[in-house]
Amino acid sequence: MQLTDWLPTTRKEMDLRGWDTADIILFSADAYVDHPSFGAAVIGRVLEDAGYRVCIVPQPDWHGDFRDFKKLGRPRLFFGIAPGCMDSMVNKYTANKRLRSEDAYSPDGRHDMRPEYPTIVYTKILKQVFPDVPVVLGGIEASLRRVTHYDYWQDKLRPCILAESGADLLIYGMGEMPMLDLCQTIDNHVLHGRDDAFCNTEQFESLMRKYPVRQTVTLQKRDDIPGGFQEDDIILNSHEDCLKDKKLYAANFRHVEEESNKLHPQRLIQQLRNEFVVINPPYPPMTTEQIDHSFDLPYTRLPHPKYKGKRIPAYEMIKFSVNIHRGCFGGCAFCTISAHQGKFIMSRSKESILKEVKKIVQMPDFRGYLSDLGGPSANMYGMHGKNLEICGKCKRPSCISPAVCPNLNADHAPIIDIYKAVDSLPGIKKSFIGSGVRYDLLLHNYKDENLCKAAREYTRELIVNHVSGRLKVAPEHTSDNVLRIMRKPSFKLFHEFKRIFDRINREEGLRQQIIPYFISSHPGCTEEDMAELAAETRDLNFQLEQVQDFTPTPMTVSTDTWYSGYHPYTLQPEFSAHTPDEKLRQRMFFFWYKPEERPRIIRELKRMGRPDLINRLYPQGQQFMPFTPEPTRGNKSVKTKPSAQRTDKTHRAEKPYRTDNVHRAEKPKQRKSYNPNFNPAPQTRKGKRR
Repeated sequence: MQLTDWLPTTRKEMDLRGWDTADIILFSADAYVDHPSFGAAVIGRVLEDAGYRVCIVPQPDWHGDFRDFKKLGRPRLFFGIAPGCMDSMVNKYTANKRLRSEDAYSPDGRHDMRPEYPTIVYTKILKQVFPDVPVVLGGIEASLRRVTHYDYWQDKLRPCILAESGADLLIYGMGEMPMLDLCQTIDNHVLHGRDDAFCNTEQFESLMRKYPVRQTVTLQKRDDIPGGFQEDDIILNSHEDCLKDKKLYAANFRHVEEESNKLHPQRLIQQLRNEFVVINPPYPPMTTEQIDHSFDLPYTRLPHPKYKGKRIPAYEMIKFSVNIHRGCFGGCAFCTISAHQGKFIMSRSKESILKEVKKIVQMPDFRGYLSDLGGPSANMYGMHGKNLEICGKCKRPSCISPAVCPNLNADHAPIIDIYKAVDSLPGIKKSFIGSGVRYDLLLHNYKDENLCKAAREYTRELIVNHVSGRLKVAPEHTSDNVLRIMRKPSFKLFHEFKRIFDRINREEGLRQQIIPYFISSHPGCTEEDMAELAAETRDLNFQLEQVQDFTPTPMTVSTDTWYSGYHPYTLQPEFSAHTPDEKLRQRMFFFWYKPEERPRIIRELKRMGRPDLINRLYPQGQQFMPFTPEPTRGNKSVKTKPSAQRTDKTHRAEKPYRTDNVHRAEKPKQRKSYNPNFNPAPQTRKGKRR
């Protein structure tokens, strides 16, 4: 490969292409990996395909003389800010606000390559160096901060990030369509296709008032709001009112979420001091053709050569994975996917998926195993409403909570066909499913027997052929009340799914493990709820590893409930654990099996008046023996006939399980699989080629 196979990152690379100037310069807080799982690369390739000259400046140095911000000069259209595939604060800090040891999107995992809130930092620098050049925000960080939002790390409400950064426009959600629309609008109405003309801030602002672009956010004076206040506009409680009354802040979220997930959304407006935040409705869901177009662009699928010899952890995790769809209709209260990608499933075609898999097979270090073949939720591919007229009137944030919508065509046959087609390709030994599986979709009693049959077939296909020793699922809790707030199904369904999982493993001679994910300190969760979770999972022989304290991220139901004390949909009070001590008392129940935690847990259970839970967690004379999976060979689970299973004392499942000071090498190994939740969307419209 040649250096020109990547988008330019330096003046030298621009010279190699014969460019004096770029049309758009993107500043990314992630390392530059030219792969369809990395947002800056996708935006760059989509714009390049439309004829625009695009450069990427990855992880610029924000200290000193700002030479990284000056080195490519002034763009013809605007600067774009791509703050990264993860929110910068989630990337940098744990739920306890401790610095993470590694940044997965930086070379060698360095954690000093991006600032906190790069959207704000980069914009302020650009406005200082190039005050008359428009700056456009995008990515998950800006998307989730498009209105008044709670910032967990500063413990306060903050206004729309446009106001704090000084940028000129914000694109929320998946940015391909609005970005192309924006570029073409500037070209057509300001620059008129001239290569020697440059757009300035004044022209840009005037243009956005005359020709507003869908799925964008602007700050406007009252008299400058495009079309003025309209009958269909939804007027949110002002930022100042939210500061005064938490209930008013909570009430805003319902409108934001509903309009993010409607087929026919309305414009949102929020007053911020003397200006108004104008949130234009999003684009309709992407078509299969549009998504295919994005994924079929000429990515090198490799990090930029500047990182030679350096490891980028996120890339290492996804280099042999394939994303087959975007969107998620689960509507989990703590998840930001619907706020960014939307709830409607946008699936790639079988042909496009197979084309990408064939490219992976040709990679020199590929050994025949796909680490993940999935999406935000593994088993939502190809699913949609049976009657779109009904979907067009629907405001539900979830299609499966509190129950599966009768209008949902939850057919698992298309994804089974994808799995089998991929596995039949030369060079593919096995494809694993690393994305989370919605078992409530598999266990629902559909009126159509064909849907029930396909769900059963998918369950067996998944367990037998696509599990690398461990299958991860996310029940999140055992309390019905907490699960209701989370918009997750009853834990009874997990019991049912585990019975099916165990039965199929027995029938197939497999020894695989199911790994459940749980959250502590979620709104509505009490210490007693966590104690019951510990007892319930202990009864199932689980020693919990995949656990997480609730982290309040912007623009989720859970975060707004946690901060305000009110559920945004009911406006009724909900308890949340806030203090470090309250969170610790909940989290300790995850680790009931540790000897050092036992005295404190027993003491707390006595205080609660729950001696029954003491007896369940610590039955006299009984030693806890969690299930451990059969060792794996390469990436394949070892099949054994029931009659030939080992019975000697060296069998791993029969060894006493150590709960303290276990050497890392002695623990059952879990094959890691990474599938980013925020893959960019495609766009097929062409702009002017030059």
